[in-house]
Amino acid sequence: TILDITASKEKRKTMIDLIKRAEEEVFIPLTVGGGIRTVEDINALLRAGADKISINTAAVENPKLIGEGSKVCGSQCIVVAIDAKQTTKNKWEVYTYGGSKQTGIDAVGWAKKAERLGAGEILLTSMDQDGRQNGYDLALTKAVAGAVKIPVIASGGVGKPEHIYDALVNANASGALLASTLHYGKMTIKEIKGYLKGRGVNVRE
Repeated sequence: TILDITASKEKRKTMIDLIKRAEEEVFIPLTVGGGIRTVEDINALLRAGADKISINTAAVENPKLIGEGSKVCGSQCIVVAIDAKQTTKNKWEVYTYGGSKQTGIDAVGWAKKAERLGAGEILLTSMDQDGRQNGYDLALTKAVAGAVKIPVIASGGVGKPEHIYDALVNANASGALLASTLHYGKMTIKEIKGYLKGRGVNVRE
């Protein structure tokens, strides 16, 4: 996954050239997001080599884009990214523009609406946990995963393989996103897969 998290805030497009270069070097499905506002943006990224398109701010401000995108490229290509912050017990609010703007929208309700509009996947980031490396927000993940039938990818807070196991098994996530723990060499994909397989979780070879 490549997310240009400041693109919407800075009102610029996702870097097409970067996606083209990544597509030439990376041989796994590529999800791309950041600064996407129109169906034309979606098509341009798919032509550049993206397999899935992640939309966040634009989906909140123009929910019709979810359906328009899914009609053009299929719902499996449209990922709605949700940045959520806890407000009270078992309540989370959606934030946009890279987590800088409150919306007043309930995260669980928004996930359900996104699914109805044609989203094929939810990328769910806990703003409270992001960067802390002490585990995903399992309550948030479980609440959203239980409210929709489409895959939910947990994001924000992983620090060790056990956290991924918890998200998949105890919070019913379909997958888990991790970034800084890999960037800084705290874990490797091989170690993570070995740990999960050892605990009975089916993972791709």
